[in-house]
Amino acid sequence: MAYYLTEINDRCRRDPEAFIAQCDQVYAQRLELAADRIMENMSRSPIVLLSGPSGSGKTTTAMKICDVLKARGVGTHSISLDNYFRTVSPETTPRTPEGRYDLESPLCLDMDLLNRHFTKLSEGGRVDVPKYDFVRQMRIMRPGRSLRLGKKEVAIFEGIHALNDSITTVHPEAFKLYISARSNILNDNQQVVFKGTWMRLMRRTVRDYLFRGTEACETLAHWANIRHGEKKYISPFKDKADLQFDSSFPYEVPVLNNTATELFSHMPADTPRYQELMSILPAFELFEDVSPDLLAPDSLLREFIGGGIYTY
Repeated sequence: MAYYLTEINDRCRRDPEAFIAQCDQVYAQRLELAADRIMENMSRSPIVLLSGPSGSGKTTTAMKICDVLKARGVGTHSISLDNYFRTVSPETTPRTPEGRYDLESPLCLDMDLLNRHFTKLSEGGRVDVPKYDFVRQMRIMRPGRSLRLGKKEVAIFEGIHALNDSITTVHPEAFKLYISARSNILNDNQQVVFKGTWMRLMRRTVRDYLFRGTEACETLAHWANIRHGEKKYISPFKDKADLQFDSSFPYEVPVLNNTATELFSHMPADTPRYQELMSILPAFELFEDVSPDLLAPDSLLREFIGGGIYTY
């Protein structure tokens, strides 16, 4: 699937609000389809595994699917797999070839605990979901949340490693969903002017700066390892999904244009992958600007720019 620059700019000039609403409706239809498939699978398993690479909007998508299911009378719970990270330790945490902690590795997750919890929940038992303290890089069991599923309830576990073999081979009956913002934007000559991976980098850079106190140059410095981890630990498992869909929006470059351009244009020349950045910056100039104020309060992009109704 691809978007077209001429159409995007034309729609943004003529009626950006209607353009955004139409694109959001397409995404809403994908959520409805996901809810259909999850409900069809409920007799087999109450567990939903939602995976996707960084910047795909997994958290918001999980919560929005919960909203759709609730409207149909299905009880829902959304849980981040981040809660199951192991405490970072020099003795046990995997490392990259350069000797740094490889925090993209699935070995950072406590797969044994996850699988025990999935089994117990599927059998109607109660589990205590742990909580991960990112500041101290350690997992704590309290305060967490106690969870038990009723007869018409599902639990959506979202995280980058949700479709890893260590989980899906043990629980093949769980419903498996994969999302990614992966559509390129083409010009009239069918040439790529903005890559889908750039959209995810743009989302993550803006979010990290606004809400995690991370400078854009730091996000870009980590992007190479993130992409390496995606290719090694995430993408190989996407075809295990029962359903895949694209979580990108044709309007998102115009909406994030001003903020992303401001962040990227001030990066120092010694920033890792600086040359890649220099190929992205001119692409922003091809797009019209659209005010983020036009986004709905429940828009997926609110996960990255704020001002939405969901709590992250």
